[in-house]
Amino acid sequence: MIDQIRNALYNGKVVWQKHALQRMMERGIARDEVKQAILTGVVIENYSNDMPFPSLLIAMVDGVPLHVVVAYDEMNRTVYIITVYRPDERYFEEDLITRRKS
Repeated sequence: MIDQIRNALYNGKVVWQKHALQRMMERGIARDEVKQAILTGVVIENYSNDMPFPSLLIAMVDGVPLHVVVAYDEMNRTVYIITVYRPDERYFEEDLITRRKS
């Protein structure tokens, strides 16, 4: 699914959810950072049962770490940016990819 998401992004088939845009503004995260994370990051979690579309958690840890949750509408070949945040070591291991166990 990551290849389809990157292709949709490349083709401009992106919907920025209001929640994501609000969080980006609050956290000082630019759209270009989000796009770069999607294009170069690694998938660290797969939420294949999410509705209405399956989603992924993508992490970019080179440079300034960033996590992006995206959903993909396969029928319309559109990616939805759900939320964006800087990973926190309270919730992730030092690698900023592995979730801490409760």
